[in-house]
Amino acid sequence: MDKKSIIGFVLIFLIMMGFFGYQSRQVKKQQEYQAQLDSIAAAEAYAQWQQDSIWRAEHPEAAAAADAAVAANTASSATMAPVAPVYSDSLLNSAARADAQLVTLENSKLEVVFTTRGGQPYSVRVKDYLTYGKEPLYLLQADQSQLGFVVYAPTAVDTRKFTFQYVAEASTDSTVVMRLPFATGGYIEQKYTLVQDSYSVNETVSLVGMGDLIPRNVGSMDVDFDAVIPRMEKGYKNETQYSRLNYYFPDDNKPASIGNGRRGEKRFNNNIEWFAFQQQFFSAIMRAPKNFSYGEFSIDFLPKGDKDLMHCQAALRADITPGDNIQVPFEFYFGPNDYKGLKAYGHAYEKVIPLGGKVIGVFTKYVIIPLFDWLSKFISSYGIIILLMTIFIKIVVLPFAYKSYSSSAKMQALKPYMEKINAKYPKQEDAMKKQQETMALYKKAGVSPMGGCLPMLLQMPILWAMFRFFPASIQLRQQPFLWAEDLSAYDDIIHWGTSILGMDHISLFALLMAVSMFFYSKIMQQQTAGNDPNAKMMQAMSLYMMPIMMFFICNNLSSGLSYYYLLSNLITMVETWVIRKWIINPQDVIAKVEAADKENKPAPKSKWQQRLEEAQKMQREMEKQRGKKR
Repeated sequence: MDKKSIIGFVLIFLIMMGFFGYQSRQVKKQQEYQAQLDSIAAAEAYAQWQQDSIWRAEHPEAAAAADAAVAANTASSATMAPVAPVYSDSLLNSAARADAQLVTLENSKLEVVFTTRGGQPYSVRVKDYLTYGKEPLYLLQADQSQLGFVVYAPTAVDTRKFTFQYVAEASTDSTVVMRLPFATGGYIEQKYTLVQDSYSVNETVSLVGMGDLIPRNVGSMDVDFDAVIPRMEKGYKNETQYSRLNYYFPDDNKPASIGNGRRGEKRFNNNIEWFAFQQQFFSAIMRAPKNFSYGEFSIDFLPKGDKDLMHCQAALRADITPGDNIQVPFEFYFGPNDYKGLKAYGHAYEKVIPLGGKVIGVFTKYVIIPLFDWLSKFISSYGIIILLMTIFIKIVVLPFAYKSYSSSAKMQALKPYMEKINAKYPKQEDAMKKQQETMALYKKAGVSPMGGCLPMLLQMPILWAMFRFFPASIQLRQQPFLWAEDLSAYDDIIHWGTSILGMDHISLFALLMAVSMFFYSKIMQQQTAGNDPNAKMMQAMSLYMMPIMMFFICNNLSSGLSYYYLLSNLITMVETWVIRKWIINPQDVIAKVEAADKENKPAPKSKWQQRLEEAQKMQREMEKQRGKKR
């Protein structure tokens, strides 16, 4: 191996080590983030204490009443509940101190528990799905989410700080109505309706009889949604990589997002139609039919050892028209990221699923997903479905692949001629001559130098579409096949506790895929002459480095994806063997070259050869100019 090859291998090794070192540092940063959360909480508590001090200074009479209430409670009980703020409205004071009540709505798909404290969802369980640990799947956990509305009437009234009254006579099996009354006779009403056999919950926030309380110059109310989304899947890295916070501008092509395993923040003054707290396979979406007029979003991912995945926050503004009966509608979706199911809502919800760009996305939507769904109607094993999909895709791309395989077979037949050319021009300064003679040989044999590359490039969008489809397909979630217990996660046959080079397990499908890639590269390298140093470098890259890199990439990804690549490599090797064995006859290629040599006619020059000759002439001219200067 020459000096350049050794330097190349060293650089590649250093790059890989740097990559894995970077990943380890990212894990440490996430662990340090929890400590930062504690510091932030302490700062917020201090800020609240400052606000309380200012309020006590500005309202001494109310503060004295609060102190008297504290003293009375202390005298009567050894343990004292926190004292709620004192408001000028007597009914708000009572609502701030009242106990909460839980109300449950349930259909065939969801179980939603509401709390009268804040008049908001308390927990949301998605039926028919379980976490990786076989526990009930809660998209919103008890006491881990807050949905609040801040109404300025005339001071800020944050609904999260009050206990609403459950209105039994207005509620049904699918509807819950809660009200927060004011002493003036008006009230804030929150009405939730769970749609039958659906993942949808509709809400209407009504401000009734509050026209005199809300100032005429106030044209909006604040909306705050804060949720800690739990972990639900096996692989932390894969789950964080496909989890994010989406926000959708009206009539846009697709939603923008922050997250994908990284902390992020965004703020907009644009109209926003909806936003989504998106876990890998499930989403909590909130939509405003009349649009939000402002949005501020943030997302943080919790450390790997935590039971929760991420903390999402959304602060928005909803416009209102002053009056005695103001109604502001909202819509929620709590459910799986199923393409067809989300698309049926008609609000571009399905675009939260990462299917690739325009070209790749079109192929995924109109070929891969319909084929996958059609096969699912007849076959229960998703491993068999992936096998049949792989065969189908190979048949579709066979016309392109055939050109690549036939070009490879012809070049294999020309290997003895290539060795002679390499031996004839061993020096680096003769590279241009060697290239010209090589192109002339290809011309005689009827081989296109791009015959193997171009067809492979045309197949890349399909390979990328499959790379995007498998990790995002909820149909594969918790589906077993052979030794893999979940095709949407990695199949670890060996697992250890400590991370080594960013790994704590070995995926068998990823390992088999890498081995198949090694043998495929071994077969393809038979076409290149052995004494070409440049070819040796490329051979070493494809033979060793590519399989190793693909193993490290796929080891943490969906086992279904590694299984697909394994099948694709095996079928490709079979296709290559068949073409070389029965379709392309090496003797025919050699006979064609020998016939051209006997005729002793120069082969017509291709555009590529003409460019090489022009480049060679320019090189000679430059050498002459250097000689004259000397």
